[in-house]
Amino acid sequence: MIVWVNGAFGSGKSTLVDELRPRWPEALVYDPEMVGYVLREIVEVPTGDFQDLPLWRRQVANLAVGLIEEYRRPVLVPMTLVDPGHVGEIFGALKGAGIDIHHFFLKVSREVLEKRIDGRNHAPDDPEREQRIRRWCKDRIGPCVAAADTLPSDTVFLDGELSPQELAGLVLTRIDPGSDR
Repeated sequence: MIVWVNGAFGSGKSTLVDELRPRWPEALVYDPEMVGYVLREIVEVPTGDFQDLPLWRRQVANLAVGLIEEYRRPVLVPMTLVDPGHVGEIFGALKGAGIDIHHFFLKVSREVLEKRIDGRNHAPDDPEREQRIRRWCKDRIGPCVAAADTLPSDTVFLDGELSPQELAGLVLTRIDPGSDR
């Protein structure tokens, strides 16, 4: 089983997964962003977004399938994924491999997203890079919000302004209604 936690940058995907970890210790955490970082070291990313690389999408799905097949454990995936073609390609490959996907999308207001993005430090020793990263994240708020209407019909939308504890409880109840974690 894969629990994909989706949403705009700053929506709380990683925070939610961090909250789920101690409550679901058998789950593995897989961040597809790492695949993108590796590819970026090897090949050029013409659009600036490694999600546009077909190899990234293929490797994201392949590694997720491999983790489940090899370790027989659920996988938590905190990753923004809103391009309908990319979602279809990755989720299609996962479903084609017989993997159950629970897809959650954290909805958060633009104002809160911007505040959270501004509150992060990605490159504290490089102010110019820090500004570029913040701008990149903020530029993607609109497309992420607009994508909500194009996500798979079984996507579960959650209020990303709830506490991480509340969100984790909602996720665990949804994937295992008898859960008391």
